[in-house]
Amino acid sequence: MAEFPSKVSTRTSSPAQGVGASVSALRPDLGFVRSGLGALAMLQLVLGLLVWALIADTPYHLYPAYGWVMFVAVFLWLVTIVVFIIYLFQLHMKLYMVPWPLVLMIFNIAATVLYITAFIACAAAVDLTSLKGSRPYNQRAAASFFACLVMIAYGVSAFFSFQAWRGVGSNAATSQMAGGYA
Repeated sequence: MAEFPSKVSTRTSSPAQGVGASVSALRPDLGFVRSGLGALAMLQLVLGLLVWALIADTPYHLYPAYGWVMFVAVFLWLVTIVVFIIYLFQLHMKLYMVPWPLVLMIFNIAATVLYITAFIACAAAVDLTSLKGSRPYNQRAAASFFACLVMIAYGVSAFFSFQAWRGVGSNAATSQMAGGYA
């Protein structure tokens, strides 16, 4: 039998070294911006901003339907910003204990359903709350159009996030290497 070596060299690291390395690694991932998930998130941000900006420029507080549209548009816009930042800076890789594909799928499905209700409320209230051809009428009609587009964008994201959650078209190794987005 071979003898155990008399001198064993070990290396240890302090937790402070690990913390400093993770803070300096917060760089934006431009690959995410070029991905399908990133492009859809940016589209959702732009269209959602248009929806709530168009409604906010009218006297929406007089009509309950537009209060609901504003709530949905602003709330989902803010949550989409948070999710975009999480993926842009790859924080989802650092928060590995969160099942991100499932979270993203549930968020996109919920956003789609909420935007369906907001689109219907906004489109149904346009003719009842404004004179045809007036500025508020045109703004509310445009907000309905953009609410429909952002609803479709969230629906497409829900479809792709469902596929990512099920693992369609990839295996564990490729999904880990791709950072969780296609």
